[in-house]
Amino acid sequence: MPSDRVIVIGAGIGGLTAGALLAHRGYSVLILDQALVPGGCASTFKRKGFTFDVGATQVAGLEPGGIHHRIFSELEISLPEATPCDPACAVYLPGEKTPINVWRDLEKWQEERQRQFPGSEPFWQLMAALFKASWKFQGRDPVLPPRNIWDLWQLTKAVRSGTLITVPYTLFTVGDALRAYKLGSDRRLRTFLDLQLKLYSQVNAEETALLYAATALSVSQLPQGLFHLQGSMQVLSDRLVSALERDNGKLLMRHTVEHIQVKHNKAVAVVIKNQKTGEVWTESADHIVANVTVQNLVQLLGEKAPRGYKKRTEKLPPASGAFVVYLGVDASAIPTGCPPHLQFMYDANGEIGENNSLFVSVSHPGDGRAPEGKATIIASSFVDPLPWWQTEDYEGLKQKYTEEAIAHLSQYFYLKPETIIHVEAATPRTFANYTARDRGIVGGIGQRISTFGPFGFANRTPIKNLWLVGDSTHPGEGTAGVSYSALTVVKQIEAHT
Repeated sequence: MPSDRVIVIGAGIGGLTAGALLAHRGYSVLILDQALVPGGCASTFKRKGFTFDVGATQVAGLEPGGIHHRIFSELEISLPEATPCDPACAVYLPGEKTPINVWRDLEKWQEERQRQFPGSEPFWQLMAALFKASWKFQGRDPVLPPRNIWDLWQLTKAVRSGTLITVPYTLFTVGDALRAYKLGSDRRLRTFLDLQLKLYSQVNAEETALLYAATALSVSQLPQGLFHLQGSMQVLSDRLVSALERDNGKLLMRHTVEHIQVKHNKAVAVVIKNQKTGEVWTESADHIVANVTVQNLVQLLGEKAPRGYKKRTEKLPPASGAFVVYLGVDASAIPTGCPPHLQFMYDANGEIGENNSLFVSVSHPGDGRAPEGKATIIASSFVDPLPWWQTEDYEGLKQKYTEEAIAHLSQYFYLKPETIIHVEAATPRTFANYTARDRGIVGGIGQRISTFGPFGFANRTPIKNLWLVGDSTHPGEGTAGVSYSALTVVKQIEAHT
């Protein structure tokens, strides 16, 4: 009922979206986060006049009918000003000087991939067909995976005859599809797909669920697209916060939730610590929404974590961490015509490993991220988080990775002492410190068959009135993905089933 009190743990985009929507629908909402600013991995920080996006640097779902467009329309707030990324990404394979441009225009992208990957068009046509069916299905707000009759009914209502094309491919990976089209030995195509899918699914082409990949590889084309926000990624969370507070919701930063209290298998309260004063108290709630990783949720439940749920979480394959270099540079360091997003791979073996590939985001003149005549470069690579916790020389390891990343970037950008104004780096330990994500992992649990869609972790947890949103749940990572999960939880709470 709208009079219910809801506590949201975590002010990432998923938590802010859930909280703002619930407040707008009449619920009493309190959002708690241990960080300094809201936004989680989609927040920002400032140095020497530069504004750096912490993790996420691009947004999907701003187009009419897209998830952010739908949510902002309901909240009656304006969408952030943004420009489409075109190309969405320029991908440089090992040893190559000419990029593979992922164009937004469908015909340009088709021409590009046919030129870059001769003989692969049947594979891409399959991806397009699966995406079309999956996108329409997702737009009807199915609940995946369903956990009760109401969830199953929402899922059933979303199915149409056109959806059935996806059913035979439910247990397929991208690797399976490549072999079916006799493309399994196409090393260059496989390397490109590995790079792109690692960004969106956290795993390579061999492991990524085909239905997930169809969306991840197609969402950057018209009528959808990826967008570069004016100002910074912080604009997204700031507008959600303004809607939350307008509708009498409350956000408390620098407040840590230390424990979720459960009685008779029902979540009833959270234990909160004020980081400034050290005060600890308990706050009761009718519903608790956890915008955390599934690993963090198990920790918050402690001995009350259901045995099967805990066991499944412990058996998850290791998740990725990220090493990120933030550079404030003179504009002369940026090549003419540089696209907003690039991917580089430096290992000729064609396998994504430690620090051998970089995803790079570059600011635009006048986009609010750098003073006039300056620019920002943000470069991230996937890393195993464990060595960053086990090393006896953390600062030395951090410096080594920083130097290697700048050396790689210098092959494309003009990076010299006279053009570099600011250098800063983040490791899994940094992300753990500022976002409280378990071991500093990023991007969710990986979109393998075993954790994708109908086989993933549900928003409805085994504990009554405890809900999970974020990149551990369907449909996965990214601001659009976590916003979908938040919308699902809001509808479930409103149905009060």
